[in-house]
Amino acid sequence: MNKKISVIFVSEKLEKEFEKLGAEEDIKKNILRAIDDLKQNPLCGVKLPKRLFPKEYVQKYNIDNLWKYDLPKGWRLIYTLINETEVELISIILEWFDHKEYERRFSY
Repeated sequence: MNKKISVIFVSEKLEKEFEKLGAEEDIKKNILRAIDDLKQNPLCGVKLPKRLFPKEYVQKYNIDNLWKYDLPKGWRLIYTLINETEVELISIILEWFDHKEYERRFSY
């Protein structure tokens, strides 16, 4: 049986930030492409080891898995997966940022 795959934002605030991006902005186009890719294959990103999880994510979202999707020009989209039911898998977008912010968040 094939699972239904959904992609959502972790919060209404983050979804509004995404919606505020101009339609012609590269980052919005790239995030839309990432969402399409995640709907096809939620495992298309790079799974990050637990030791690299920012404490903030663990405390705020109680995550047990974390994935990075590389966007063009050094941008990153960070997401987690939830097996909602036997028939549904949800990718939850936590954040996106440029490479500098990514390094800061992950303490590289």
